[in-house]
Formats: sequence, C-alpha cells, structure tokens
Amino acid sequence: MLTANADVNHVQICERKAVRIMATHGNISRRGLLGSAAAVVAATATHAMSGTATATHTMSGAATATHRAPTPADSAALWREFTAAPYTHPQIPFVGRAGYRAGSALPSRRSRQAAARGFVTDVVRDHGAHPDGSADAAPAINRAIAAAGERGGGTVTIPAGTYRIDDIIRIGHSDVVVRGAGSGATKLLATRSLTELIGVYGSRYGGDKSSWSWAGGLIWLCPEERWASLTDAIRAKEWPFEGWTGNRRDAWRTLAVPAPARRGDRTVTVDDARGLRPGALVLLRLADDSGHTLLQHMAGESEGARAYAWADKSKLTSYVPYEWPVRITAVQGRRITLERPLPLDIRAAWDPRLTTLVTPLTGSGVAGLTLEAPLRPQAPHLLDQGYNGLAFQCAYDCWADDVTVRHVDNGFGLIGASACTLRRTKVEGRGAHHPYYCREGSHDNLIEDFTIAERTTPAPSGTQLHGINVEGLSSYNVWSRGRMEMGTFDSHRGMPFANVRTDITVNNNGVHGGDASAGPLFGARFTHWNIRVTNGRAGLMRIDGLAPYSATVGISEVREFGQIDVPDFSGDLHTRLAAYGTPEAVRPANLYEAQRGVRAR
Repeated sequence: MLTANADVNHVQICERKAVRIMATHGNISRRGLLGSAAAVVAATATHAMSGTATATHTMSGAATATHRAPTPADSAALWREFTAAPYTHPQIPFVGRAGYRAGSALPSRRSRQAAARGFVTDVVRDHGAHPDGSADAAPAINRAIAAAGERGGGTVTIPAGTYRIDDIIRIGHSDVVVRGAGSGATKLLATRSLTELIGVYGSRYGGDKSSWSWAGGLIWLCPEERWASLTDAIRAKEWPFEGWTGNRRDAWRTLAVPAPARRGDRTVTVDDARGLRPGALVLLRLADDSGHTLLQHMAGESEGARAYAWADKSKLTSYVPYEWPVRITAVQGRRITLERPLPLDIRAAWDPRLTTLVTPLTGSGVAGLTLEAPLRPQAPHLLDQGYNGLAFQCAYDCWADDVTVRHVDNGFGLIGASACTLRRTKVEGRGAHHPYYCREGSHDNLIEDFTIAERTTPAPSGTQLHGINVEGLSSYNVWSRGRMEMGTFDSHRGMPFANVRTDITVNNNGVHGGDASAGPLFGARFTHWNIRVTNGRAGLMRIDGLAPYSATVGISEVREFGQIDVPDFSGDLHTRLAAYGTPEAVRPANLYEAQRGVRAR
C-alpha cells in the first residue's frame, strides 16, 4: 500500500510522463492525458481520511479517479470530517444558514384570524382588476402593492384568474407579500418587454450586448428609491452599477473598522461600535491589494492561485471590493456578533470596513402565481429584450414560493441579493437563456425544490441555454432538490466561490458562459453533492479536475463530450472526490439539509 508521500510522488511521475507524451503527440489534450495518468494512480492510491479511503485529486485537469466501487462510507467519512470543523473546512463551505432569515420557514398563507390583524388588500375587490384578461391589471396590482407598502407592509391577494399586465409589477416596500391562489390558478399574462417598458439597456463593459440578458424582471422586487435611480440611469444611457451601494461603487460611508478575524468567526471586534446596533444590516467590504492576495484567498491560496495572472482580468477586478451584507445580532462593547459566519478572513491588508449600503428590501415575497410572457422565439445570445420573470435586487430576507414563469428570456434573477429563498419555483415553456441567475455579489441565497422543464419549442439558431448560473464573486449560495430537464451548472466566470449544488437530477445539455476578462470559473470550496446526471455528460458536473479546493461527492459516472474546460489554476487543486458513480450511496443525501442540523456558533 502506498504511503501519502509515495502517492504524491507516483502522481508526479505520471504527470511528467503525460507531459512527455503530449510533447510527442500534440493532438492529444493535456487534460485527457493527465486524466489517464490519474486513473493509473487512483487504482492503487487513495487519500486517508478519518480512517476511511476517499479519492483526492492532486493534478490540475485530472478527470478520472478510482475504479473501485465507492461505498456510503466515502461520503459519510467526508461528512464526519466536515462536522469536526464545519466553518473552516478546506473544501466544503458552511451553508447551513443560507436563505430567508437564516433558513427559516417561509411565511404561509394566513388564516382568517391572522389576516384580520394585518393589512390585506385584494386586487379585484378593492382595486378593480379584471380576472378574465380583458384589461390591463398592472395599475390595480401596483396600487394594491403601494397601499400595503404605505401601511408598513401587508398582503396583496390576487384571486384565481388570468390578469393581463402591460407594465412591470413593482414591489418596492419591505414586508409586502403578493399572494395568488396558486401557480395553477392565478396567471399574470405579460404583454411587453423591459426594452419596451424602460428602454434599451446596454452593458457597462461595452459592446452591443443587452443587459436585459441578465437583469430586471417583469415582477421586480427592489427598494423603491433604488429602482428609480437604476431605471433613470438606464433611460439616460448611463449604464449603472447594479449592486449594494447604488449606481456607484463609492456611495457608502464607514460605520466601523473590524480587527483581523478568521473565516468562520461570528464574533468580530471593531474599533468603535457606537454606529452599530442589533438588528441592523451592514456591508462587510474587503478591498484587494496590489498583489491580489484577496482574490488568491478566494481561490484557496494555492501555488496555482499565486501564479495566476490576475492583473489583466479587468472584468473580474471590477467586481472587487467584495461586499457581503449581514445582519448584526448582538453588540457587547466593541464586540459584535453576526447572523452568519464570516465568508472569508479579515486581514488589514484588505482595508476591511463595515459600511452603509442602500436600504434593502426586506421581508417581501411573491407566492402562488404564474407569470407568462408572449410565446415568441428566443432572442439571439445576449440580445434579450427582457421578457424576464422575477428579479430580486438589493433584497435581503425576501422570498418566492410556488411561482412558475413561462416563455421567458430569463427566469429568476438574484442581482445584488442575499439571504433570499426561492422555493417551489419552475421555469417552463419555449426555453430561456438564464433559467436562474445569481450575480453582482449575491450571497447566502437558497433555491430549493426548483424545476427547469424541457423546452416546448426547438432552440433557434444563435441562442444559448445556461441553467443555474452563478458569477460575479457570489458566494455561499445553495441549489437544493432540483429537477433540470435541460441546462447545466453554469459557473459563469467572475470567480464565484463557496457555493453548493446538492440533490439535483440534471439532463446536462447546456453550456456555461463568461468572457476571459472575468477570470476563473471557480474559486475555492465549490461542492457538488448527490448529483444525478441523466445523460452522462461531465461538463461542469464533475469538478475535481477544475475547481480548486472543491468537493465532488456522489455524482453519476460521466464522460467528457461537448464543452470541455481546462482548469484555470495550475498545479495541485487540492480537490476531493467521493462516492463517484453512486449518488444513491451518498450519506447524507442532501448536504444543505444536513448542515441545517450543524449549529452555527
């Protein structure tokens, strides 16, 4: 039996042999050769962990692991290892508090007694909407939403029926819930695109791309003032920043300066806590230094991350500073406690600050309805007109439940949104560009019990299908209990990190996006756990040869065809592979649900 050192040496020998073969046979890919070399090694070498054997990949690009039959012990041992250090594990992130109110249950339909104690308004009875599609119901629905918002929150009910909407449905006040009679009973039938309603939306990065390809919704949850500033800038063709501080990255002020702390800490010492209070939302802001050590930290600080060419990735560096909104739960002297563990270290070199942010939308939700766009052909790639579903922007602790979108360009969007839950959502119809997208510094969100249905019409030439997208330094997001009849796991460059996809069945037929200037596909601590791939395609499912400090646990046996990627980082990726080929053997079956039982300290 090989020792750990002998194991590594043997891998290095195989890698050198593979490189020599590649030099002789230039038409053979480096990744394919290294995968073959890894297969030879992995047949005899495994990584010792908690007394149980689990495969570990030590070569960039390694695409094939052990040929032995994995057992439940593979994943169970890795889970035990995680629970011993849940907030600092090198490959698996702690996401047990992702979602609305740190993973709390969503508000349910109120009983008659509860409804009597809160403001409730009905769009038909109180505002004159027609449930037969004969007239534009958007003014009535928006009046009802405004009435609830002006009273500090409430419920807007939309009875069963079909409601034509010729405008955007805007939820701009906190604690407002729009509730239909069920996704099979209440339908909003949209007639116009965001281009028609607001105007052409170009990209702040230049070119002729339409930003409606990744922004905005015909149901748009966004604070009223933020929505006005955003749409005013679009109409003025001053393509805005879309995130947590408004249209500009410098529109904030410092509240306190935190002392150095470690990833996973929940208690932080600050220089002056007088501007902080329990219950307040603040923005943790980390800037990069000239050596790009913050970006290296997000990537796991391996030799490959240190050697990576960060400076020319202009789109990636525009996403920095990293901004993470979080609620303060306690203040004791100069020590504050946060709702969630720190996502990264805090180091003095990164000019850490707790700052202000735009007043986010909180506590608002949409439930029990279908939004249907006109049945028109999908637009060419990046030229979407904006027949988009729901968009959550500068939203925290917001939610959707039992919502279907049909015939949309883009389905459910999280744009500078955090701590939101999308539950029992579905994208169906003629096919979407981004069925789900998560970008612009969106963190700690939960998408569960989701469905991407097979398209009902063939994809037109020149279009693209992604799937469940994450990009733009977004982190600690979870996709759980999903059924994807089409699409892929779209890590869209911009180095998202510490995200989890778990308990998902996928027909892996989409492609990822992202241009070269957006940098790596993955940062550290991506985890794919119990993934059932129905068509055997490896692309972005099995990530032990692509993502640094990642875990691929219990995915179906897959092979490479279609889009094939090479790792962004050279050298040892420090990845983990367990229960390969036997998702039915994974224990626990759902990583997020198991982490819910791990108490955050």
